[in-house]
Amino acid sequence: MKKPAINILIGVVAFVILIILIDALYIVSETNQVIITQFGEPKGEAITSPGLHAKTPFIQKANFFEKRWLEWDGDPNQIPTRDKKYIWVDTYARWRIKEPLIFFQRVRDERGALSRIDDIVDGETRNAIANFYLIEIVRSSNRKFELTEETEILDIASAIPEIETGREKIADIILKKASKITPEFGIELKDVRIKRINYVEEVQNKVFDRMIAERQRIASKYRSEGDGKSAEIRGQKERDLKKINSEAYRKAEIIKGKADAEATKIYAHAYNLDPEFYQFMKTLETYRVIMDKETWILLSTEAEFLKYLKSTRK
Repeated sequence: MKKPAINILIGVVAFVILIILIDALYIVSETNQVIITQFGEPKGEAITSPGLHAKTPFIQKANFFEKRWLEWDGDPNQIPTRDKKYIWVDTYARWRIKEPLIFFQRVRDERGALSRIDDIVDGETRNAIANFYLIEIVRSSNRKFELTEETEILDIASAIPEIETGREKIADIILKKASKITPEFGIELKDVRIKRINYVEEVQNKVFDRMIAERQRIASKYRSEGDGKSAEIRGQKERDLKKINSEAYRKAEIIKGKADAEATKIYAHAYNLDPEFYQFMKTLETYRVIMDKETWILLSTEAEFLKYLKSTRK
């Protein structure tokens, strides 16, 4: 054979060998585990040790599964409680693939596993919720309410009954029962928790109406107390104002009385010094007050009022 043809043949053989090696070798990481299948049927046990591994090329297939804990987030379900209160319950859980071979044989992949967990956890949640009163599902302990003015008005502390189980223990009941079923599918269920609880829409409206009525009652109480305090302040203001005005009037009258007495004293003193001059000044003041250019007065020539208007010439 010619040399170029030999080189091409060697290249083709090397390429084929490379393809075979690529398909024959696979790497298992720390977070994975592998099931080898041949024509869709599992062969041997699960491979969990990390490193480089080999399989029959083109005939066998490596199916990788997670070793780590995975999340399941359920859809909210409408469930009646023991006291016939319809609520939406939203749950979540943590799970992992414990037995890869059983897992592969029963559910094939994670999508199938999530579907199975939906059925199992949702069913056990429905059973558990239906066996307890709403207050048991809402509260986790008998922790006392903090006493505030609002809680006293609404009388919340006395209206809440004591719980015997509580929300956390109900979640543990769901986990205990569901975890007995999941091993059938190679799944280990680690934790189940109630993420959210809410009333259905019809009940929500009634609850909201009751909350509004309670808040209006509190607001009415505050307004009533405010009106009473306002009236008290206004009454006190009126009393203080009258007291101040009365005291001011008394002091003003005392001052005016003292001033009048002092003026009278001064007038008397001036009158005693020169009675004639005092009489003359008072008469002039009287003229100014009672007479102007349009005033007419009819008096006798002998009237005392005209005393200072008469001529003094002889």
